[in-house]
Amino acid sequence: MKLKHGSFLWYLYLDKIYCLLSVRNVKALSEYFQVLDVHKKQALNDVVFYHFLHHVTDLNRNQIMIVFDMLDWDATGEIGFDEFYMLVCVLLSHENHLEERFIYRHSRPVFELLDRDGALRVRLRQFEAFRFLFNFRNQEMKQIFKNFDVTGDERLNYKEFKLFTIFCLDKHQERQKLERSKNLLLKQQSLFESWREQHRSQK
Repeated sequence: MKLKHGSFLWYLYLDKIYCLLSVRNVKALSEYFQVLDVHKKQALNDVVFYHFLHHVTDLNRNQIMIVFDMLDWDATGEIGFDEFYMLVCVLLSHENHLEERFIYRHSRPVFELLDRDGALRVRLRQFEAFRFLFNFRNQEMKQIFKNFDVTGDERLNYKEFKLFTIFCLDKHQERQKLERSKNLLLKQQSLFESWREQHRSQK
């Protein structure tokens, strides 16, 4: 999933630690929501929601409607600003490769969104349905799900899900550390090559 360049969301800043918008950005987003709310009901129906996500992302119709159904947890056929704000933070975390940190920081609301039937358990198929949104890799996701299914009922309760989010964040930080080490090594190699070329030219 990608945000379309130049769309309104492109210009919002997501805090990289807490994965939330600043007060100024929330105000701008609220005003944007009011523009989208053409029926003045403090809510967006599925048609407006579809056109919004189609405009700002490359999600297809089926994926957009899956997201709408996830956010419309009370089946009113509309989503309010709170759900809209949550969605925007998810989209920005995805765009900034902060999915793991977002899930960790907001584990409770993410769990409640995934738990579509209100059973206080999340099944593997529910993970699979939203993996495009949270950037879960299918095979890796299945293995992680199995590892954290402590009770062995093929579902994750909230405590198990919280452990899953901690593991995801640890993996994310390890990848960042490896990436920084790799970049540092490349920089050192580049400096060495420059020094060697300069040394040769002076001979």
